[in-house]
Amino acid sequence: MAQPKYIMDIDKIKEIPEEERAKLKKITDKFVFRVNEYYLSLINWEDPNDPIKNLVIPNEGELEEYGRWDASDEDTNYAAPGCQHKYKTTALLICSEVCGAYCRYCFRKRLFRNDVKEAMSDVDPGIEYIRNTPEINNVLLTGGDPLILATKKLRYIIEKLREIPHVKIIRIGSKLPVFNPMRIYEDEELLQLISEYSTPDNRIYIMAHVNHPREITAEAKKGFDALHKAGAIVVNQTPVLKGINDNPDDLAELLDKLSWAGVTPYYFFINRPVAGNNDFVLTLKEAYDAVEAAKAKTSGLGKRIRLSMSHTSGKIEILGIEDGKAYLKYHQSRDEEYGKFMVLDYPENAAWFDDLPGNEQYWTKPKKKVEEVVSVNEMPDMPQGRKALKKKKVTTQ
Repeated sequence: MAQPKYIMDIDKIKEIPEEERAKLKKITDKFVFRVNEYYLSLINWEDPNDPIKNLVIPNEGELEEYGRWDASDEDTNYAAPGCQHKYKTTALLICSEVCGAYCRYCFRKRLFRNDVKEAMSDVDPGIEYIRNTPEINNVLLTGGDPLILATKKLRYIIEKLREIPHVKIIRIGSKLPVFNPMRIYEDEELLQLISEYSTPDNRIYIMAHVNHPREITAEAKKGFDALHKAGAIVVNQTPVLKGINDNPDDLAELLDKLSWAGVTPYYFFINRPVAGNNDFVLTLKEAYDAVEAAKAKTSGLGKRIRLSMSHTSGKIEILGIEDGKAYLKYHQSRDEEYGKFMVLDYPENAAWFDDLPGNEQYWTKPKKKVEEVVSVNEMPDMPQGRKALKKKKVTTQ
């Protein structure tokens, strides 16, 4: 199949009624809109609640900015421009602010505002920080979507990281395995790059973002297979989203189809309370109950999944919600409190860790590691925000 054509003007999607397109223009004027013909072909336009449509077509709720732009305080994680270091052994390189798919629920929705620039085109400061920080043994390339970058640019980044002896794992977070699988299986240079640098001792992991079982098409499976043959390990993570995949049957089918395709179910996430994403929010109990019901329908391979919140303080695994109590554990921890077990009262409508009374006793809000970066929670709506974010002065604590 040929590479699909990308569409960035919502007026070109004639399946959306003209009156509705006019309303959605208010959203696309503020947030970037980008889809492609292949992914649009997966939408059932006769279904007004089609989950694939809801993933990528703007909704008016995006203008209701309830919540925060940076719900996990990523601005406190920067150790160098474009490089986050939150957990001791892991660094993130935000190497692309462009996505193949601009998913409407994205927790980094702040990157898709037309007035914001947070990702760095120059990754060298981040790579140098990683080189000088020997406890980092794995690096996540993220954004945006790193696989939207030219393969030549990806090769530069991966080759530089492979020169660092203590970096054992390189991870690439991407929606493209299901949004544009042709970019993967038709790019021999990309597959050759993975084959060179994903070895028995030092693997490359593809952190796929598959949200719904209908995304796992014949083309997607062909892309997974190409990645496997090139030596990559493919795993999947997705938030549990209201109106998208909160039906236990859909979640179970997703777990099954991933396992059958050799893709490890890795994380189900609680959707972060990001501004404009309230339409996708479930309570913690709704998400937990849906995941447990789905796990009851799948094999042990599917049951490997963990339901977690990517909170400021760490990844908090939800072990149970029962009789007005939430049972939680730190799966990852900024303060290295790995395995810390927590029992907190659970209010009926709690949707995030901060909604649980008494949560404050378990964590302290961190300070920024990089000065002169405008907080995305205070970012102006005017284009000055783009200029301000370009001014970064590195200071580490």
